[in-house]
Amino acid sequence: MDTVCSRTTQTSEEARGDAILRDADATIAPKAIELPTCLLCVCLSGSVYCEEVSPEMSAVPVLPKETGYLYARFNKIRKIRNKDFGDMVTLRRIDLAGNLIAEIDVGAFANLHNLEELILAENRLTKLPMLPAKLVLFNANFNKLKSSGVKATAFKKLTKLAYLYLGDNELTSVPHLPESLHVVHLQNNKIEAITDETFCKGNTSYYVRTKMEEVRLDGNPVVLANYPYSFICLQSLPVGWYN
Repeated sequence: MDTVCSRTTQTSEEARGDAILRDADATIAPKAIELPTCLLCVCLSGSVYCEEVSPEMSAVPVLPKETGYLYARFNKIRKIRNKDFGDMVTLRRIDLAGNLIAEIDVGAFANLHNLEELILAENRLTKLPMLPAKLVLFNANFNKLKSSGVKATAFKKLTKLAYLYLGDNELTSVPHLPESLHVVHLQNNKIEAITDETFCKGNTSYYVRTKMEEVRLDGNPVVLANYPYSFICLQSLPVGWYN
Protein backbone atom coordinates (compact mmCIF):
# COMPACT_ATOMS: atom_id res chain seq x y z
CA MET A 1 0.00 0.00 0.00
CA ASP A 2 2.81 2.39 0.91
CA THR A 3 4.45 1.67 -2.39
CA VAL A 4 1.26 2.53 -4.31
CA CYS A 5 0.81 5.80 -2.40
CA SER A 6 4.43 6.69 -2.97
CA ARG A 7 4.03 6.13 -6.72
CA THR A 8 0.88 8.25 -6.75
CA THR A 9 2.68 11.04 -4.94
CA GLN A 10 5.56 10.94 -7.44
CA THR A 11 3.20 11.03 -10.39
CA SER A 12 1.43 14.07 -8.99
CA GLU A 13 4.74 15.81 -8.35
CA GLU A 14 5.92 15.01 -11.86
CA ALA A 15 2.74 16.51 -13.27
CA ARG A 16 3.30 19.70 -11.30
CA GLY A 17 6.91 19.75 -12.51
CA ASP A 18 5.81 19.39 -16.13
CA ALA A 19 3.39 22.28 -15.73
CA ILE A 20 6.15 24.46 -14.29
CA LEU A 21 8.45 23.57 -17.19
CA ARG A 22 5.72 24.41 -19.70
CA ASP A 23 5.21 27.80 -18.07
CA ALA A 24 8.96 28.38 -18.12
CA ASP A 25 9.15 27.48 -21.81
CA ALA A 26 6.34 29.92 -22.59
CA THR A 27 8.26 32.63 -20.78
CA ILE A 28 11.55 31.81 -22.48
CA ALA A 29 10.11 31.59 -26.02
CA PRO A 30 7.52 34.35 -26.56
CA LYS A 31 6.17 35.15 -30.01
CA ALA A 32 8.40 37.21 -32.28
CA ILE A 33 6.01 40.17 -32.24
CA GLU A 34 6.31 40.41 -28.44
CA LEU A 35 10.09 40.82 -28.41
CA PRO A 36 11.91 44.19 -28.75
CA THR A 37 13.14 44.58 -32.33
CA CYS A 38 16.82 44.87 -31.45
CA LEU A 39 16.63 41.75 -29.31
CA LEU A 40 14.84 39.79 -32.03
CA CYS A 41 17.02 41.21 -34.83
CA VAL A 42 20.50 42.66 -35.16
CA CYS A 43 20.61 46.47 -35.10
CA LEU A 44 23.86 47.98 -36.29
CA SER A 45 24.63 51.57 -37.31
CA GLY A 46 21.23 52.32 -38.84
CA SER A 47 20.78 48.86 -40.34
CA VAL A 48 18.31 46.27 -39.02
CA TYR A 49 18.88 42.60 -39.92
CA CYS A 50 15.87 40.32 -39.34
CA GLU A 51 16.65 37.38 -41.60
CA GLU A 52 15.20 33.91 -40.95
CA VAL A 53 14.04 34.97 -37.51
CA SER A 54 13.16 32.36 -34.91
CA PRO A 55 10.56 32.39 -33.41
CA GLU A 56 8.54 32.96 -36.59
CA MET A 57 8.18 36.56 -37.77
CA SER A 58 4.83 37.13 -39.49
CA ALA A 59 4.75 40.95 -39.51
CA VAL A 60 7.17 43.85 -39.97
CA PRO A 61 8.73 44.65 -36.59
CA VAL A 62 8.69 48.12 -35.05
CA LEU A 63 11.81 49.83 -36.36
CA PRO A 64 14.13 52.20 -34.51
CA LYS A 65 13.63 55.78 -35.69
CA GLU A 66 17.10 56.02 -37.22
CA THR A 67 16.72 52.90 -39.42
CA GLY A 68 18.13 53.43 -42.90
CA TYR A 69 18.33 49.83 -44.12
CA LEU A 70 15.97 46.95 -43.34
CA TYR A 71 16.79 43.37 -44.26
CA ALA A 72 13.87 41.10 -43.34
CA ARG A 73 14.33 38.28 -45.83
CA PHE A 74 13.13 34.69 -45.57
CA ASN A 75 10.49 35.09 -42.87
CA LYS A 76 6.72 34.51 -42.82
CA ILE A 77 5.55 38.10 -43.29
CA ARG A 78 2.15 38.03 -45.01
CA LYS A 79 1.02 41.65 -45.25
CA ILE A 80 2.52 45.15 -45.30
CA ARG A 81 0.34 47.75 -43.60
CA ASN A 82 0.38 51.54 -43.89
CA LYS A 83 1.55 51.85 -40.30
CA ASP A 84 4.50 49.45 -40.69
CA PHE A 85 6.76 52.15 -42.14
CA GLY A 86 4.63 55.30 -41.79
CA ASP A 87 6.71 58.26 -42.92
CA MET A 88 10.19 57.12 -41.92
CA VAL A 89 12.34 59.59 -43.83
CA THR A 90 15.54 57.75 -42.91
CA LEU A 91 14.74 54.56 -44.84
CA ARG A 92 16.81 54.06 -47.98
CA ARG A 93 16.58 50.32 -48.57
CA ILE A 94 13.92 47.72 -47.73
CA ASP A 95 14.54 44.06 -48.53
CA LEU A 96 11.58 41.75 -47.91
CA ALA A 97 12.51 38.97 -50.34
CA GLY A 98 11.47 35.41 -49.63
CA ASN A 99 8.43 36.05 -47.45
CA LEU A 100 4.75 35.19 -47.94
CA ILE A 101 3.54 38.71 -48.74
CA ALA A 102 0.27 38.60 -50.67
CA GLU A 103 -1.10 42.04 -49.76
CA ILE A 104 0.34 45.53 -49.38
CA ASP A 105 -1.75 48.53 -48.35
CA VAL A 106 -1.84 51.08 -51.19
CA GLY A 107 0.03 53.76 -49.23
CA ALA A 108 2.45 51.51 -47.35
CA PHE A 109 5.53 52.97 -49.11
CA ALA A 110 4.08 56.26 -50.36
CA ASN A 111 5.59 58.47 -47.64
CA LEU A 112 9.09 57.00 -47.71
CA HIS A 113 10.52 59.98 -49.53
CA ASN A 114 14.15 58.89 -49.40
CA LEU A 115 13.67 55.21 -50.21
CA GLU A 116 15.97 54.21 -53.08
CA GLU A 117 15.79 50.42 -53.14
CA LEU A 118 12.72 48.22 -52.62
CA ILE A 119 13.06 44.45 -52.94
CA LEU A 120 9.89 42.33 -52.85
CA ALA A 121 11.13 39.32 -54.83
CA GLU A 122 9.90 35.78 -54.10
CA ASN A 123 6.57 36.65 -52.52
CA ARG A 124 2.92 36.17 -53.52
CA LEU A 125 1.94 39.59 -54.84
CA THR A 126 -0.71 39.95 -57.55
CA LYS A 127 -0.68 43.76 -57.58
CA LEU A 128 1.58 46.66 -56.67
CA PRO A 129 1.00 49.56 -54.27
CA MET A 130 2.03 53.20 -54.89
CA LEU A 131 5.80 53.46 -55.14
CA PRO A 132 7.94 56.28 -53.74
CA ALA A 133 9.28 58.79 -56.27
CA LYS A 134 12.99 58.43 -55.53
CA LEU A 135 13.29 54.69 -56.18
CA VAL A 136 16.42 53.70 -58.06
CA LEU A 137 15.92 49.93 -57.86
CA PHE A 138 12.69 47.94 -57.70
CA ASN A 139 12.73 44.14 -57.67
CA ALA A 140 9.51 42.11 -57.73
CA ASN A 141 10.80 39.01 -59.50
CA PHE A 142 9.11 35.68 -58.74
CA ASN A 143 5.69 36.88 -57.63
CA LYS A 144 2.24 36.45 -59.18
CA LEU A 145 1.87 39.94 -60.59
CA LYS A 146 -0.83 40.43 -63.18
CA SER A 147 -1.19 43.35 -65.59
CA SER A 148 -4.55 44.15 -64.00
CA GLY A 149 -2.68 44.73 -60.74
CA VAL A 150 0.13 46.84 -62.21
CA LYS A 151 -1.10 50.16 -63.61
CA ALA A 152 0.29 51.07 -67.03
CA THR A 153 1.64 54.27 -65.44
CA ALA A 154 2.92 52.60 -62.25
CA PHE A 155 6.54 53.58 -63.01
CA LYS A 156 5.98 56.65 -65.20
CA LYS A 157 6.74 59.24 -62.51
CA LEU A 158 9.75 57.38 -61.10
CA THR A 159 12.28 59.59 -62.85
CA LYS A 160 15.28 58.09 -60.99
CA LEU A 161 14.39 54.43 -61.51
CA ALA A 162 17.38 52.69 -63.12
CA TYR A 163 16.82 49.00 -62.36
CA LEU A 164 13.44 47.32 -62.78
CA TYR A 165 13.01 43.59 -62.23
CA LEU A 166 9.59 42.08 -62.97
CA GLY A 167 10.64 38.66 -64.22
CA ASP A 168 8.80 35.40 -63.51
CA ASN A 169 5.34 36.86 -63.00
CA GLU A 170 2.05 36.71 -64.91
CA LEU A 171 2.16 40.03 -66.80
CA THR A 172 0.49 40.12 -70.21
CA SER A 173 1.67 43.61 -71.20
CA VAL A 174 4.64 45.93 -70.64
CA PRO A 175 3.97 48.95 -68.40
CA HIS A 176 5.29 52.42 -69.26
CA LEU A 177 9.07 52.44 -68.88
CA PRO A 178 10.64 55.70 -67.66
CA GLU A 179 13.55 57.22 -69.58
CA SER A 180 15.85 56.75 -66.59
CA LEU A 181 15.98 52.95 -66.88
CA HIS A 182 19.28 51.16 -67.42
CA VAL A 183 18.04 47.60 -66.93
CA VAL A 184 14.56 46.08 -67.29
CA HIS A 185 13.85 42.37 -66.81
CA LEU A 186 10.47 41.03 -67.97
CA GLN A 187 11.43 37.43 -68.67
CA ASN A 188 9.12 34.47 -68.05
CA ASN A 189 5.83 36.35 -68.09
CA LYS A 190 2.84 36.02 -70.43
CA ILE A 191 3.53 38.99 -72.69
CA GLU A 192 2.11 38.28 -76.14
CA ALA A 193 2.71 41.57 -77.94
CA ILE A 194 4.67 44.81 -77.85
CA THR A 195 4.48 47.99 -79.95
CA ASP A 196 6.92 50.39 -81.58
CA GLU A 197 6.48 52.62 -78.54
CA THR A 198 7.06 50.02 -75.82
CA PHE A 199 10.76 50.91 -75.73
CA CYS A 200 11.09 53.56 -78.45
CA LYS A 201 9.14 56.43 -79.98
CA GLY A 202 7.33 55.05 -82.98
CA ASN A 203 6.97 58.40 -84.75
CA THR A 204 10.70 59.08 -85.14
CA SER A 205 13.76 57.08 -86.16
CA TYR A 206 16.16 59.64 -84.67
CA TYR A 207 15.38 58.88 -81.05
CA VAL A 208 18.04 56.87 -79.21
CA ARG A 209 17.50 55.50 -75.73
CA THR A 210 21.03 56.09 -74.48
CA LYS A 211 20.62 54.94 -70.87
CA MET A 212 19.06 51.54 -71.58
CA GLU A 213 21.74 48.86 -71.30
CA GLU A 214 19.84 45.60 -70.89
CA VAL A 215 16.36 44.29 -71.74
CA ARG A 216 15.11 40.76 -71.09
CA LEU A 217 11.91 39.43 -72.65
CA ASP A 218 12.84 35.76 -73.01
CA GLY A 219 10.34 33.16 -71.83
CA ASN A 220 7.34 35.13 -73.10
CA PRO A 221 5.00 34.07 -75.94
CA VAL A 222 5.76 37.29 -77.89
CA VAL A 223 7.62 36.69 -81.17
CA LEU A 224 10.16 39.51 -81.38
CA ALA A 225 10.71 38.97 -85.12
CA ASN A 226 7.19 40.30 -85.68
CA TYR A 227 8.21 43.69 -84.24
CA PRO A 228 11.38 44.70 -86.15
CA TYR A 229 11.03 48.42 -85.34
CA SER A 230 10.42 48.02 -81.63
CA PHE A 231 14.10 48.08 -80.68
CA ILE A 232 15.66 50.50 -83.19
CA CYS A 233 16.24 53.10 -80.48
CA LEU A 234 18.18 50.70 -78.25
CA GLN A 235 21.94 50.34 -78.35
CA SER A 236 21.64 46.55 -78.09
CA LEU A 237 18.94 43.93 -78.72
CA PRO A 238 17.17 42.13 -75.84
CA VAL A 239 19.35 39.49 -74.17
CA GLY A 240 18.33 35.87 -73.50
CA TRP A 241 17.18 32.87 -75.53
CA TYR A 242 14.30 33.36 -77.97
CA ASN A 243 12.41 31.03 -80.29
